[in-house]
Amino acid sequence: MAKRKTIARRPRKPRPQNRRKPSIDFSVTGLIYSTMMMFIGLAAVNTQANLLFGVFGLMIGILIVSFLISGLVIRKLRIERVLPDHAIVGRPSVFHYNITNEKRFWPSLSVTVAEVDELDAFARAPQAYVLHAANRNTASVPAEIFPLRRGLFEFNRYQLSTSFPFGFIKRAIDSKKRDAILVLPAIGTMSRELIRRFKSAQSSGMNVRPRSGGDDEFFGVREYRNGENPRRIYWKRSAGAGPLVVKDMTKVAPPKVLVLVDTYRTEKTVEAYAAVEKAIAAAATVIDTCLAHELPVGMAVWSDGWINVEPGRGKRHRVDLLASLGKLPSNRRHDRSALIDKSRSLIKHDTTAVIVGTAGGRTADIPTGRGGFIVLGHDEIGRNFQFDPAIDFSLGWTGD
Repeated sequence: MAKRKTIARRPRKPRPQNRRKPSIDFSVTGLIYSTMMMFIGLAAVNTQANLLFGVFGLMIGILIVSFLISGLVIRKLRIERVLPDHAIVGRPSVFHYNITNEKRFWPSLSVTVAEVDELDAFARAPQAYVLHAANRNTASVPAEIFPLRRGLFEFNRYQLSTSFPFGFIKRAIDSKKRDAILVLPAIGTMSRELIRRFKSAQSSGMNVRPRSGGDDEFFGVREYRNGENPRRIYWKRSAGAGPLVVKDMTKVAPPKVLVLVDTYRTEKTVEAYAAVEKAIAAAATVIDTCLAHELPVGMAVWSDGWINVEPGRGKRHRVDLLASLGKLPSNRRHDRSALIDKSRSLIKHDTTAVIVGTAGGRTADIPTGRGGFIVLGHDEIGRNFQFDPAIDFSLGWTGD
């Protein structure tokens, strides 16, 4: 049998994922203009007046020109969202649209960029307006978002639209480009009394201890290193043939704070959900305020697995802790006793344990260091924390 010849076929090109769908819409001005044009056309037919025919043709020409130019304006525009690292519930945040005009000769004028998806996590859908984007150039325009609840949210579809040049016809193109932004919990203000308790830790005595590297008191002597201040050289000890030594001074190590976030919820009600969300916001406020006062802060919480973070300081540490709080899921499995058991290894002799949750009162099973422990239940949160009244902590309720 003769073998069949196989013909190699060219591979099909993959279709672009962000397919654009052009749409045409008449504005109110365009509808009025079209009505007047039709009226003049009917009058020209009835009267057979050359002047009316000329005006009617001119109006049709203006409408066609408006249609062609508006389509040309929004062609070959590439959009890039420049989102911030994170946003915070109840605080406006600004990001930018980078609009690149890839046309060789024609600029783009009077273009609006707006998000199409229903973003219920924000007070309003972000949009921006650019007056002029030159050919082969990029224009950057700001847009504002106002988050209403925490979590990781995606921007998917956006719309480019214009009614240039006469405002009669609105041409729009929908495109897809996926970006994500993390919204951190709301951060309010904390009472001075609570801040003082964190800083002094008076419940079980002082938990501050000296360590080297400061300017407070004499700590000891050590060998001189190149580049150090010569004024600290201890000349009495360095007078012999030995190496130069310097005075090592002390600095006071601040008390450490460990935030235990109790997100356990038994009731399937809006009130219970809002109480847990407010407790999460209170924990975020404790973390933010203590780090602002240069106190090392750690955290223990359940989030599809236990998160145990040793106390630390710094901007990166703050963002990591708040980001973990921003992505916390609903907790219907692990109660406060499980949280305490998982966090025992983090509570040292110089640590103040702070339990933030909906339940109040003292808990005998809480392991404590010299800083003792502080329980912030629903009543304590209401007395010691203030949040923007416009924040609604029940917005994320889904009936679970």
